[in-house]
Amino acid sequence: GAGIHVASGNFVTAKPVGIRNGVDYCYTGEVRRVDAEAIKQRLDDGAIVLLSPLGYSPTGEVFNLTALEVATATAIALGADKLLCLVEGRGLFDADKDLMRQLSLAEAEQWLAMQPPLDEHADATTGNTEMTLYVTHAVHACRQGVRRAHLVDRHIDGALLLELFTRDGIGTLITADRYENMRKATIDDVGGILELIEPLETEGVLVWRSRERLETEIDYFMVMERDGMVIACAALYPFAKENSGELACLAVHPTYRDSGRGEALLNALEHYAKQHGIQHLFALTTHATHWFQERGFRAGKIEDLPVQRQRLYNYQRKSKVFMKEL
Repeated sequence: GAGIHVASGNFVTAKPVGIRNGVDYCYTGEVRRVDAEAIKQRLDDGAIVLLSPLGYSPTGEVFNLTALEVATATAIALGADKLLCLVEGRGLFDADKDLMRQLSLAEAEQWLAMQPPLDEHADATTGNTEMTLYVTHAVHACRQGVRRAHLVDRHIDGALLLELFTRDGIGTLITADRYENMRKATIDDVGGILELIEPLETEGVLVWRSRERLETEIDYFMVMERDGMVIACAALYPFAKENSGELACLAVHPTYRDSGRGEALLNALEHYAKQHGIQHLFALTTHATHWFQERGFRAGKIEDLPVQRQRLYNYQRKSKVFMKEL
């Protein structure tokens, strides 16, 4: 029983492409201006605004436009958060034919630089030519204030829902935002860290930590955040008297394991430790002995730990000690 209203009109002003390389494009046009205020008024009235690939000139002529150009220009004019493009393929692929789920603007521009030159007014509807056209417009939109552009396979049932309401989507995201970044943890990250480490605590991989303890120790933590979700964390506890630091609570979300994120956190904490005069790094583990050995740690003894840490050693867990000189 919902009443869905659709509004259309002459929201797009166009100009002729003219003559290019000796070819007269006649009534093929380019977007000159989008009446964003008129569109917003229709949206505020609860209507869905339908834009056709047609533009009108002040002199009354009608020009044929590309839907992609209209969509890009409209997204920019409205200051949209997202530009969603339904394409023939799944998105962009790397040299190993794996789907590239996320690209920064710099990475997208680097991909474009590797493609052959493109005539935007030619018939480009298949393969890499189509993708080049979409990526070009996506980059332009992001450069002009649109936060994200999505390339989504139009053949997949429910593609828009899968792209928008799953963490990694199903297509390629080109973003001007820092979609994934590593940073020092804040008190707002406590909930995300708890959610990340609780399954590992249940399995006995990590020592149980209460919310109160995390809140008091949050300054020791570093997190990796992906689209607002904490997907990895690690802590560095300093022992200033011995110039040592303990690497602890290293955890990566199951979806993002075996992707180098744990090693990236380790490298970041090692760099931080060196900057703060820590010369020795140690870790206690019951499950990840090989992982630490492969990253330069050597087996140690309980007696090698700082005296304060020796007193807190849990003999029931029988964790193995690993040491690394920085």
